[in-house]
Amino acid sequence: MTKFVFVTGGVVSSIGKGIVAASLGRLLKSRDYSVSILKLDPYINVDPGTMSPFQHGEVFVTQDGAETDLDLGHYERFTDTSMSRLNSVTTGSIYQAVINRERRGDYNGGTVQVIPHITNEIKERIARVAQNTNPDVVITEIGGTVGDIESLPFLEAIRQFRKEVGRQNVLNIHVTLIPWIASAGEMKTKPTQHSCKELRSIGIQPDILVCRCDRQLPEGIKEKLSAFCDVPVECVIPCIDARSIYEVPLILEQEGLATQTLSLLQMKQQPPDLQQWQTLVKRMYNPNHRIEVAIVGKYVQLSDAYISVVEALRHAAIAMRGELYIRWINSEELETEPAEIHLKGVDAIVVPGGFGSRGVDGKIAAIRYARERQIPFLGLCLGMQCCVIEWARNVAKLKNAHSAEFEEDSLNPVINLLPEQQDVVDLGGTMRLGVYPCRIIPNTLALKLYHEEVTYERHRHRYEFNNAYRNLFLESGYLIGGTSPDGRLVEMVELPEHPFFIACQFHPEFLSRPNAPHPLFKGLVQAAISRSDERDGLTASVQVS
Repeated sequence: MTKFVFVTGGVVSSIGKGIVAASLGRLLKSRDYSVSILKLDPYINVDPGTMSPFQHGEVFVTQDGAETDLDLGHYERFTDTSMSRLNSVTTGSIYQAVINRERRGDYNGGTVQVIPHITNEIKERIARVAQNTNPDVVITEIGGTVGDIESLPFLEAIRQFRKEVGRQNVLNIHVTLIPWIASAGEMKTKPTQHSCKELRSIGIQPDILVCRCDRQLPEGIKEKLSAFCDVPVECVIPCIDARSIYEVPLILEQEGLATQTLSLLQMKQQPPDLQQWQTLVKRMYNPNHRIEVAIVGKYVQLSDAYISVVEALRHAAIAMRGELYIRWINSEELETEPAEIHLKGVDAIVVPGGFGSRGVDGKIAAIRYARERQIPFLGLCLGMQCCVIEWARNVAKLKNAHSAEFEEDSLNPVINLLPEQQDVVDLGGTMRLGVYPCRIIPNTLALKLYHEEVTYERHRHRYEFNNAYRNLFLESGYLIGGTSPDGRLVEMVELPEHPFFIACQFHPEFLSRPNAPHPLFKGLVQAAISRSDERDGLTASVQVS
């Protein structure tokens, strides 16, 4: 039977529940247990798809095209397991389902209430993950902070769930903060005591405490937490701040999180195989090269808006023993100031995805700078579209070239909707979401990087390369590196007369893993290291693993 682990957070928001859940998933998987991780988000949006990245960070897209919380990206990267729309649940989607049932008359005229109708729908969503994927363990992260009014229905649902599936099949982990008060010179447990008291007041007793702290947790503090929170002292798990999130699984393994989890769930203790993960962390902390990569976007004030891009760059840097530095560039600033001011000295430039016209001309300026200065460049989704616009304006000299998304009456809409999309009004009706095949064209940089004729990548966009300009594009010296299997949709473009210049219509960052960097990011980082070493007069070869 599937076991269930629920992860809640207390004291402060952004406590790290997602990383704890993902780390536990990694530790269980290293013991040959199958894992699926579910996120319950308390906001009323049906999904994050229409939310501003400033509000909630990146929208992570799953294989089946669900627009989800960025924590699902952590789950996939840590466990190397693909999630689906079943793994992302919001208050909005729960209420939408219940209201739809009420409108159909499924409740036979009964009064629809939070208990039992909302809580039953939540429990059904949790059980559905277990039924559809049949993992050994389902880990469920409850978004928000204990004490928030928004998360109360979720907490009530997991309280009921434990009773229904059997107490021996459910484990509650509470992630909390143990602050160091400098003026007093000591760590304080009171916030955690109150957070546990809040949980217990609604009928949930934590089985394990994961205590975020910036220094070692003294035995006396552990014993105090054990006494006041009614948790065995061996289940008080310190989680000291790490230099990298990829070190967290090793820290939690050393502190016994997985061992205590298996013991409390009455599962067989199996030795972990974390050698690959240990090697990964060791390589990350012992680099041979230093590179600086510019990310040019309009949401750079919140780095979480591009978290998968950053992690994909980091994965590639780890593989090649590179020390990665990110230079965040607000694309709007490039619209009023020379690109040289902001981009001078970088080893590579990435222009990521996005929606809306704000900052687009700045992205185009960055692409022109990369093309003319021979700086390694990677464009992602909107980044590829801006790459095509830059070509049209500055290479092909097409008057008023633009994307129809930003300028409907453009004389040269080099980026446009497909003909069959023109009359679709619904905002999501024209979106390409989820995984699609891409046929790699022979004799291209794309084939050199992928080493395969067909690849499958995740998309999240509405507009496409306008095929009316395809021949002109090819005649000007550019190449198409990948298309849809029928050749109709352009998926990748590249510039052969350049050290590394490639852009794609999809989001390769969603498929990058710490132990398996994505080929496009790996190629970019390798080119960046070569440029950096050449500039510094180094001749050391790039080590790839």
